[in-house]
Amino acid sequence: MKLPSPLGLLALLICSITILAGCSPEVGSEAWCKQMDETPKGDWSANMAADYAKYCVFKMQDK
Repeated sequence: MKLPSPLGLLALLICSITILAGCSPEVGSEAWCKQMDETPKGDWSANMAADYAKYCVFKMQDK
């Protein structure tokens, strides 16, 4: 059995990351806040909770 080339694996990895990154809304956007509202609080990381408080509760925007 022939193993895939490293270049092919790299291309597959880049494509996978691009597809996954395109599926999630930008942190702090209205869509992200709504998605977080639907996510069980027990599934949140500390960073997610901090971002939720910053962007969805206190409505702060980084400029």
